[in-house]
Amino acid sequence: MPDYSTITAEIIQQAQTIEDVLPIKNEACRSKFFFHPHPTPKVCLFFHGFTAGPYQFEPLGKTLFESGYNVLIPLQPGHGVAGNWNGDNPPPLPTEQEVYQEFASSWLQVARNLGEQIIIGGLSTGGNLAAWLALEYPQEIEKAILFAPYVSSNNPIVNFLVEILPFYYEWLNKDNPGNFGYHGFRIPALRLFLDMGQTVLERVEKEAAVPMFVISSESDPTIDHNELRALFLALRKNQHQSWYFNFEKVFEIPHTMMTKAEGNNYQDLLITIAKAYIESDITWDELLKIGYQILQGKNFDFAASQFNLTKQISPDVSVLLTVMEKKTIIEQIL
Repeated sequence: MPDYSTITAEIIQQAQTIEDVLPIKNEACRSKFFFHPHPTPKVCLFFHGFTAGPYQFEPLGKTLFESGYNVLIPLQPGHGVAGNWNGDNPPPLPTEQEVYQEFASSWLQVARNLGEQIIIGGLSTGGNLAAWLALEYPQEIEKAILFAPYVSSNNPIVNFLVEILPFYYEWLNKDNPGNFGYHGFRIPALRLFLDMGQTVLERVEKEAAVPMFVISSESDPTIDHNELRALFLALRKNQHQSWYFNFEKVFEIPHTMMTKAEGNNYQDLLITIAKAYIESDITWDELLKIGYQILQGKNFDFAASQFNLTKQISPDVSVLLTVMEKKTIIEQIL
């Protein structure tokens, strides 16, 4: 087996060669890799959103790299290809789930060579893909973070249209300066992710999964928040270290929540919350108990020590509890 430095060099070179051949739409869409000169205790593998690119996870990836992790953010199939794409000439996005599933599985095997524990995550449809991967390979994955997973639309009419119509759709925010991906797509390319999302919802009801952290925003009109809540409750039955957090409307965080460039003015807060989960080893109930103690006037360190959780919890959890809706903590404790 090749040594570590050879493996990382080959990963970078192969991705660059493939993307040069596409050719790549722009540099922002290239796969992003943040590698240490040695294997790391944790390896993070992230999947970007639909029609977007690896740039969405670059801020989080850099932070986790600086915290000592190896990070991979590969460009997904059919994405980031240069061309004059429009309704008559749509971008070459896959229309079969298997293309994405084989892609995700292959990158999981790559990640295995770079460290010990594997953390996966994804935004929107990338969240669906991460959830599917976690269900397929529970023995190989330590945790998953689902950022606004697109398991179902918030609009039943949209769900219906996505199921039956093959038309071309152009993003309303296509001219956003933070959007380096495609401006539109044909509906069948998105439909497969709704199907994947429904499969994930069905499977978590009856299968043990790895711990997952579901993160959403009340300001996001794209997703069905009731479905995400149901996803979390199903996960929690079989995996007590699953968490759930919903940004309140006051933050005005959009569906494209990973970067300031795409509209999240609280990018650093999101990164801190994600990092808190990655670096903690406590259950949802333990998290709420600490939160309740803080509401009673105790400081974070004292509350964690009360439950003998000081070594298992990241100091960043205090930030999460500060912005978590108080009603969520109180209702589930009392």
